[in-house]
Amino acid sequence: MVTRKPQRTDTAPSAGPRTPHRATPRTEPASPAGGAPAGGPVGGIRLTGRGGILLITAVSLAFALIGHLAGSPLVSGIAFTAACVVAALLVRPTDLLSLTVSPPLAYFVAALIAEIAVTLGEEGFSRAVAIGMATRLADVAPSLFLGTALVLVIAVFRGLPSNIREFSDQVNGRRPR
Repeated sequence: MVTRKPQRTDTAPSAGPRTPHRATPRTEPASPAGGAPAGGPVGGIRLTGRGGILLITAVSLAFALIGHLAGSPLVSGIAFTAACVVAALLVRPTDLLSLTVSPPLAYFVAALIAEIAVTLGEEGFSRAVAIGMATRLADVAPSLFLGTALVLVIAVFRGLPSNIREFSDQVNGRRPR
């Protein structure tokens, strides 16, 4: 679900017949601070909305299992928050609306899979999963709030209000502004 910026090709007309040629990489000037190019993140990597949600889910699942092995739910919460920030920065601006509503659900799915994996084979499986989920969600609630809030703040500065306006126009049958 990772997309890259399209490479620019030379489209100048030639005198002879056109022969296929390889795309030449476009070099963009570095930002004044010497960091990422002015056009976006390093390497031009962009995620779709689904890719951002999958990133949050995968990181949350991996670190929920690591947190269980380490005996610290804080590991899972910190990883979730970091994944939310990275996803909000890498998702295409047109897909920000779907990303902003998904982090809590993505964590819930990851935590449920992790809890099922951890409690497999125990007596009273359903009860153990229910109690484990309640405990896990209570332990990482501050991180869930923080990660979701950071996604919203970053998305607002990256163009979320225009996405909401366009969605509203589509739903209400108005012409785009």
